[in-house]
Amino acid sequence: MTPITHLLRRTVSSSAALASISRVIYKEPDLKRVVDAFKEYSADKNFRKKTTYYEHFVKRLANAKSFQWIEEILEKHKDYPEITTEGFVVRIISLYGKAGMFDHAHKLFDEMPQLPCSRTVKSFNALLGACVSSGKFGEVDGLFREIPSKLSIKPNTVSYNTLIKAFCDMGSLDSALLMFHEMAKEGLKPNLITFNTLLDALYKKDRFLDGEKMWDLMEEYNVVPDIISHNMKLHGLVCNKKVHEAVDLVAEMKSKGLKPDVFTYNTLFKGLCNVEENLEEAKRWYSDMMKAKCVPNRLTFATLLIFACDRGDFLFGSKLCRAMMYYQCELNDRPLLQKVVDGLVKQSNIKEAETLLQLFQRSKLKMPQENQG
Repeated sequence: MTPITHLLRRTVSSSAALASISRVIYKEPDLKRVVDAFKEYSADKNFRKKTTYYEHFVKRLANAKSFQWIEEILEKHKDYPEITTEGFVVRIISLYGKAGMFDHAHKLFDEMPQLPCSRTVKSFNALLGACVSSGKFGEVDGLFREIPSKLSIKPNTVSYNTLIKAFCDMGSLDSALLMFHEMAKEGLKPNLITFNTLLDALYKKDRFLDGEKMWDLMEEYNVVPDIISHNMKLHGLVCNKKVHEAVDLVAEMKSKGLKPDVFTYNTLFKGLCNVEENLEEAKRWYSDMMKAKCVPNRLTFATLLIFACDRGDFLFGSKLCRAMMYYQCELNDRPLLQKVVDGLVKQSNIKEAETLLQLFQRSKLKMPQENQG
């Protein structure tokens, strides 16, 4: 009995077994060993329910361009009894899509009647999703038009959302908007995913007015914007230099009980520093970020540090450096950090400069050298 077989006999549901399996799937460097182990793992019906393991496994092999192993593993699943259930086939179609193997996904969809397994809008949507995941955006519209009439499947909101995303990813925003309006004609109600997909594309592609129209339509359809929706609108406002409106939007978000995330704050800092050039307001919102316990990232520190140094506020720059060390966030911009230290010295804040240097030396981050001049 192999160690893996013994492990499986302890049942995949036990925490010890799962921990051991995780080590192999996530950390074993030899892909051949991972594949061999996965073959044995997948013989257990409980393991076949572990979608996260499958997704990571396929991602690892796809990144290594080991597509033959992906095919070998997934084709073997046709031998298992679950292959007659649509949900199980949908998972395999989706995995092929995530691996960029759309032809395999399409082939499996075509083979479903022989498995035997019924095809409904659920597997149709999985095929559309696999097409988008594989980057074959130009083929999605053809599938959308051909398959429903051929198999008597009525597309639903998920189907339209997938097609809209494909058009957005292609940059065909007018086609995406046409599909949005076609949904209504078909008696389908757009949902939050529909709106967020369109808002993201419209605001990013500098079609601000169309984005605002879509925002107004959310209320008409009784769809409540979430943090993602607000962040997209915020991005559009900042890109159009409407910084005051952006600040008002974040305040409105908070009044609605929505918690700004790091993207929210970073977008706001971009507007306040690069467009409005208002350091005091940026400092106020940075303080708000800290009070909200929102963890800053590299972009947060880079944006604020550069602007603080440009404005000669090296004490605020030092505060940012301290926070950067606390969060172990490395900028890889040694000259900028040196500029903070040198600026403190020039403004006679010698003690603060020395303290900051000592903190740099204790931290694991790359630090500026003490000014020898």
